[in-house]
Amino acid sequence: MSSVPTPLLVVPTGAANLAAVFACFRRFGAEPVLSSHPERIATAERVILPGVGAFGPARTALAESGADAALVARIEADRPTLGICLGMHLLSEGSDEAPGDDAGCGGGGLAVLPGRATRFTGDVRIPQMGWNRVSAPGSGMLTTGDAYFANSFRIAVPEQPDRWTMATTDHGGPFLSAAERGRTLVCQFHPELSGRWGAALMERWYEGGAC
Repeated sequence: MSSVPTPLLVVPTGAANLAAVFACFRRFGAEPVLSSHPERIATAERVILPGVGAFGPARTALAESGADAALVARIEADRPTLGICLGMHLLSEGSDEAPGDDAGCGGGGLAVLPGRATRFTGDVRIPQMGWNRVSAPGSGMLTTGDAYFANSFRIAVPEQPDRWTMATTDHGGPFLSAAERGRTLVCQFHPELSGRWGAALMERWYEGGAC
């Protein structure tokens, strides 16, 4: 394998909306590469964990390839990493979409983001499909704006954010719609489908610097 780091690596998670993600970053002059190889994840300048799909199979695939440990290591080392939708859930403590031992993967997600994904409840549309407001503190990468969501599960706003800066959205009550810590950004919404606001967010993360 080449010793030259990949500028932008996308880790497959199943039925991810890769075309839209690739198209967005190509507008910034990047050429994303698709791979789940642990060495490439460890050495890549920037890594994206996208997501449209089911938690259990995606989590199992990360474990079988060794991508899970590589992702945790790079996030703990503050290397630029972006998790989108299912990718955000995979980086959390787990998901009720895969109950029990979460498809044999040791009880949950990668646990770098506090909280667990649970299904929306109450008198709200499930799944949440369409635009909703993201309220952010206005520092770092995250700003307040409107984003496109497509999700049946969400992570509650953690009581102890553990150095994460949080953004929230309301759908039958507040939930965690995005978070950032250092050069790691996770989004419940799809920034690649969120117009200029979403593209600007992805560009801020991308231009945040390689490691």
